[in-house]
Amino acid sequence: MSDRLEGKRALITSADKYMGPAIAQHFKEAGADVFASTDPCLTQDNVDQLLKEVGEIDILIANFAEPPRTASVDKIDDDDWNILFDKLVHPLMRIVRGVAPKMKARKAGKIVAVTSAAPLRGIPNTSGYCAARGAQNAFIRAVGLELAKANIQVNGIAQNYIRNNTYYPDGILENEKFQQHLSQFVPSKRVAESVETAELALYLASDLCTHMAGNIIPLAGGWVTTTG
Repeated sequence: MSDRLEGKRALITSADKYMGPAIAQHFKEAGADVFASTDPCLTQDNVDQLLKEVGEIDILIANFAEPPRTASVDKIDDDDWNILFDKLVHPLMRIVRGVAPKMKARKAGKIVAVTSAAPLRGIPNTSGYCAARGAQNAFIRAVGLELAKANIQVNGIAQNYIRNNTYYPDGILENEKFQQHLSQFVPSKRVAESVETAELALYLASDLCTHMAGNIIPLAGGWVTTTG
């Protein structure tokens, strides 16, 4: 593995879930000093304590995950709606808000959010999840433009159909009905390995990435190909 992140210190949130394990491993192999946090960042006190413990960082991987709550729009439960925003949207804002001042003072930094392609296309009966992930994407777009002036690159990976322990664990990949779904709706007809997201995150976090600001990059096997 190359030393593309040699000398860089990276914080990965929810490192035990979603794309956390794959990105942590990939970044370590690229030479980064990785702080893999499992704190869900549910309160500002949690975030303040985490950042105090971590110290100054060069890279933030904002990786948050929560299973969708399936319901038709007329049966959305308030608690289900709120928990999606509490675990996906608010933690993203808090952690970015927390790391921004030092990055701005240093005039350097990389922030990569692992979000979802779901709001780029829409999935019936998961409007709450699509709304929360869409809020993440909108936040990253705006913050990316704002912080670009300070030489901080902020971008998002809007993925789907990537192997991970939260949404696409090994068991579901063996399901025949799911395989039929892939064949019908996903042009690549497969679930990609987690290293694809990790490699994209590595590029966005590297010194080679200097000209991307507020981009939401679809990574979904052709299920969606535009940010709309």
